[in-house]
Amino acid sequence: MIFEVTMREESEVWDVIVIGGGPAGSTVARYVAEGGKRVLVLDGRDPIGSPLQCGELVPTNDEMRKLCPNVPDIDDLLQTPKEAISRRTSEMHIVPPSGKPLRYPFEGLMLNRVLHDEWLVNLASSKGAVYITGARVESVEEEIVTLRDGREFKARVIVGAGGHNDPLRRDHWTESSLKIPIKFVLMEGQFGDAVELHFGSMAPGGYAWVFPKDNGANIGLGIQNKFARGVSLNSLADEFISKYEGDVTFRGAGSLPMSGTIKHFVKDNHLLVGDSAGMVLPSNGAGITIAMVGGRIAGQVIVSHLENGTSLHEYEKEWRLQMGAVMRNSKLSFKIGSWIMRLPDWILNLAFNPLTKPFVWRFVTCRKPFFIF
Repeated sequence: MIFEVTMREESEVWDVIVIGGGPAGSTVARYVAEGGKRVLVLDGRDPIGSPLQCGELVPTNDEMRKLCPNVPDIDDLLQTPKEAISRRTSEMHIVPPSGKPLRYPFEGLMLNRVLHDEWLVNLASSKGAVYITGARVESVEEEIVTLRDGREFKARVIVGAGGHNDPLRRDHWTESSLKIPIKFVLMEGQFGDAVELHFGSMAPGGYAWVFPKDNGANIGLGIQNKFARGVSLNSLADEFISKYEGDVTFRGAGSLPMSGTIKHFVKDNHLLVGDSAGMVLPSNGAGITIAMVGGRIAGQVIVSHLENGTSLHEYEKEWRLQMGAVMRNSKLSFKIGSWIMRLPDWILNLAFNPLTKPFVWRFVTCRKPFFIF
């Protein structure tokens, strides 16, 4: 349910403008609207959710409680409708170059990401959030958001939730982030019910994946270009995907910010959330649910700011309380893992074994990599 604003509303001052209506932006909008504030969401896509740009895997709420034990009320935050769940998974395979996997229990949800994002839009809209689609932001200055078509909107607080190329971050933040390019396909066929992460020279500095869906799979690969030695992402992805048989129904690409969160999410009346703030776990690439955690914190702090004068920097403090330890562990795991994954495939085959199995899992699930730390 998406509303276009009237000419009168266009000239008014909104409480909050959110740039980007993905999981992060729609979550901010939901909680701002629940707090009784007027919120406008601007998104360049039409419809929101298309085109698909990710692997579509999220942990179940029970897995999220294990992964992020300091995040409260997960069931209220992470509501996934049945129609947006393509498949439930019960196992994760960590696969070295030898192809002999380490197997772990893991409860995950393979989403229909487009339906999932549309549902989050409808949820925020039902609380009172207003959306404009096909609205590409040209610039942000103080309280003014200017679209490419010349329209201007004004708000007391502006939130950048437009992904790694968010215009608010582009205009007002200078900190850089490592971006890992990805390429993937949706392929028809039967691929079991285990989530697979593949490591080795087939994905330098990153990993490849096979995420089973209902009657198909999301299959793709991400790399760090500096480790690829001149080999292109396209050729690496095509080689990996060619190992699987089935009709390709969709081809997609994108990139993930893999440096972890940036130092500061708040500048004056501007906030960043989701990918634009680096809210992706570097050790496993998880971003959808993590962005929603940040979105709720941001939305609730904004409401308190507008009502009580609470500093917007409380958003950063609360993020550190809920997600700081998880993000620190994930950054450390990514740094160590990036070095390990540069080793020859034959060494990786030796390193992935039953003795190291518990340590590998700690890396992937953002716990301290070694028990002694």
